[in-house]
Amino acid sequence: MPPPWPPPLPPRPAGPPLALLLPALLGLAGPAQSFEPISLGIAIGAASALTGYLSYPDFYCRFVECCRDERPLNATALKSDLEDKLFGQHLAKEVIHKALTGFRNNKNPKKPLTLSLHGWAGTGKNFVSQIVAENLHSKGLKSSFVHLFVSTLHFPHEQQTKLYQDQLRKWIRGNVSTCASSVFIFDEMDKLHPGLIDAIKPFLDYYEQIDGVSYRNAIFIFLSNAGGDLITKVALDFWKSGKKREEIQLKDLEPVLSVGVFNNKHSGLWHSGLIDRNLIDYFVPFLPLEYRHVKMCVRAEMKSRGYGVDEEIVSRVADEMTFFPKDEKIYSDKGCKTVQTRLDFH
Repeated sequence: MPPPWPPPLPPRPAGPPLALLLPALLGLAGPAQSFEPISLGIAIGAASALTGYLSYPDFYCRFVECCRDERPLNATALKSDLEDKLFGQHLAKEVIHKALTGFRNNKNPKKPLTLSLHGWAGTGKNFVSQIVAENLHSKGLKSSFVHLFVSTLHFPHEQQTKLYQDQLRKWIRGNVSTCASSVFIFDEMDKLHPGLIDAIKPFLDYYEQIDGVSYRNAIFIFLSNAGGDLITKVALDFWKSGKKREEIQLKDLEPVLSVGVFNNKHSGLWHSGLIDRNLIDYFVPFLPLEYRHVKMCVRAEMKSRGYGVDEEIVSRVADEMTFFPKDEKIYSDKGCKTVQTRLDFH
């Protein structure tokens, strides 16, 4: 039996009074030191002066990560991140930007935002979840309010499904109680045991509260390779008919994806109540990447390492990738997944 998860996090304490926190921050006293009357007086005076200009939460949250549910989403920054870092995914960029902006601008959402990202490996699903996390919480994936679950790591044994369901419910409840705008990311949904994810169905539904906890401001993101073949077929049909991939619209793929994933026994959403009850807000398709997109990935990786872009190396790395279908060789079979390691070699 796998070890139990950590217990749900308790509500975050309010923290020490500002007058006691400030001396330590100013270096007037260490953890085990007593305060000199004069030093303590100075600290209290400084605290009193500061509170006229800076509210306690603002001050405290400069040193400790706080859940700022009222923190507005910088839609411009999100759009810029998607444009600069995600290649060949016009649909994903549009859907993610509009869905996230609309959700965070809604003062009274009726349900949590639930996104299901689909496509082959290396097309950018994990990258997008990272971008979303960084734009919602300053520490991104390292934030105490962003939770990543990997199916093969956290839910490896099918015979333990009931245990996992109970742990998952407690974990989500505890963390949403701590931070209403918590983000939950489920990777490798195509390897998740069927039925397990239905344990959280009530949290994704249109309930104002469940046992005194509201889940309406939380965000759930599912990442899956399931549906990748359906997406590739649509993209290939567009290519064969002489249409640009940018002409593919969400309506061309979303209905096909929802039905295909629901009926796919190798999907964690197989016959799931999340689909049956229309609780997934968007099925987001990630298109297979072409040669030109792989070159964009190589350039971006070189820039992120502080190198100048050498087009000869860019072409060399892209040429080493393998492409499909066998005859046309249009799409990279690994997307941009091995770009970093191949660039290390060169």
